[in-house]
Amino acid sequence: MHGWVILDKPLGLGSTQGVSAVKRALRQGGYGKAKVGHGGTLDPLATGVLPIAVGEATKLAGRMLDSDKVYDFTIRFGVQTDTLDAEGAVIADSDVRPTLAAVEAVLPRFTGPIAQVPPKYSALKVDGARAYDLARAGEEVVLASRDVVIHALKILPATGRGIAGEAGGGGAGAVLPKPLHHASHGPPRTGEELEEATFTAHVSKGTYIRSLARDIAIALGTVGHVTMLRRTKAGPFTLAGAISLDKLDEVAKGRTLEQILLPLRAGLDDIPALPLSPDQAGALRQGRVLVGIAADDGQYFALLGDIPVALVEVIHGEARVVRGFNL
Repeated sequence: MHGWVILDKPLGLGSTQGVSAVKRALRQGGYGKAKVGHGGTLDPLATGVLPIAVGEATKLAGRMLDSDKVYDFTIRFGVQTDTLDAEGAVIADSDVRPTLAAVEAVLPRFTGPIAQVPPKYSALKVDGARAYDLARAGEEVVLASRDVVIHALKILPATGRGIAGEAGGGGAGAVLPKPLHHASHGPPRTGEELEEATFTAHVSKGTYIRSLARDIAIALGTVGHVTMLRRTKAGPFTLAGAISLDKLDEVAKGRTLEQILLPLRAGLDDIPALPLSPDQAGALRQGRVLVGIAADDGQYFALLGDIPVALVEVIHGEARVVRGFNL
C-alpha cells in the first residue's frame, strides 16, 4: 500500500487523528503495518482536504507541506478573539461594520507578497515550546512577522450578510456569541453593512488564514475573527477526490481500501515523468548519478515502466536522486 488517502476532514478532528483513522483502516482491512503521515496540518476547527500519505508516499509529505493551498473562510466582523477563531475568548469588539464596496476595495492590499504575524495560538515554536502552549499558560507570546504570498483573494458572491449591530461582542473576556445562522444566500445590497463575509484565498505555504482575517478586519476599521474555514485544495489534491471518515470506514471493513488509494504519482502531477531504462533505474536505486540525460533542468518523476523509482533533480544533463522509492 503506497499512495494517498485524501480525507475530507470533519470539524473537530485533528490532523494526527486523521492519520490514526487511516492506520486503523489499514489494520481493519488486513493490509498490515505501513508508514502513515499527513501532508499538512489542518486545525480541528477547520474542515476539508487533508492528504494522508501511506507507505512510500510519506517521503513526499514534506513536499506537500511546501505546496500552495486554497481555502474558503468566513470573517465575522465586530468581534476579535484571542485565538482569532470561534473557539477563543473575546478580547476586542467594535460597532463598525464594513460595506461590500469597502471590503472589495481593501482586498488588493492583501493580494501578492505580504507580511503577516502568525496567531499566538499556533504550532510555531518559541524557545523550544509551542506558541499555543505558552499562550494557554498565560505567558506573553511574541511571534516574528513572516513573508507569505496571497496568489488570489476574493469575496464570494453569496457572502453572508446579517444585520449590523445585531450581535455585539460584549467587551473583552465576554463569552463569544454564536455565529449567525440566518445569513442570506443572495448578494448584499449596495451600501449594506456586513455582519460577516465569506472569501476564497489561494495562498503560499506558511500563510495563516486567521491572521489574514484579523488584518483584513483591522484594515476595514473594525475587528473580526474566523467562524468558518474549509480547505478546498492542498497541492494537487481537491475536494473532488476527498472521502469522508464514514467512507473510509466502509472501504476498510470491505477490505477495498485500494479503491480509494490514489497512486504515489498523484502527489507529483505537476512534475514531468522521466522514463528510465532498466540499467538507469538500477543506477538510481544505488544512489548513482545519471549522465547524458536529455531533459531541461528541474525536477522529474523517474519511472521504470509504471513503477516509480525516484524523484530526481536534473542539472546540466545529470540526474541526482532527491527521494528514492523502495518499490
